[in-house]
Amino acid sequence: MLSQYIYIHQSNQRQGTAATKTRSQVSGGGRKPWKQKGTGRARHGSIRSPIWAHGGVAHGPKPKSWKLDLPKKMKKLSMVSALSQKYSEDCITVIDNISVEKPSTVKMIQLLDNLRLNDQKVLIVLNKLDKNIVKSTNNLQNVKTVTDLNLNPYDVLETKKVLFVKDSIKKIQEKYNESK
Repeated sequence: MLSQYIYIHQSNQRQGTAATKTRSQVSGGGRKPWKQKGTGRARHGSIRSPIWAHGGVAHGPKPKSWKLDLPKKMKKLSMVSALSQKYSEDCITVIDNISVEKPSTVKMIQLLDNLRLNDQKVLIVLNKLDKNIVKSTNNLQNVKTVTDLNLNPYDVLETKKVLFVKDSIKKIQEKYNESK
């Protein structure tokens, strides 16, 4: 289930914006370069044909969507599987609250040092978006900050440790409760 989710997640990250111009999109080539007969040369209708220099590209890439979808129950199951895997590996830490008055990367480093999470890839899950915490973690290479609404199995599996704020873990338990 998790490998299928990761495949779909990575597929949905593709942009699909590669594009080339066909002969109709290249500027110029409105008139016939020379007459059809009598010159001894091959017949041509436009100087923007794909066989000419500066001509259009035949069968080139066009923008397309790589989006795939996964049923809701499978998404839910993959999230539960990812969190239970992290729990079984003892990689989940829960703290009461994170508060930063103003953005400070140094304070965030100190917090991670106190929790012994400084040398590992960490996912911080907040109950609501706090711009000061996000700005404090932006410069930290191994730290990613998300809210409980934006949490996904790919982010959980990509990191070594997951740091939850107490309120966010309550919301996640409600959302992914098995009795529903």
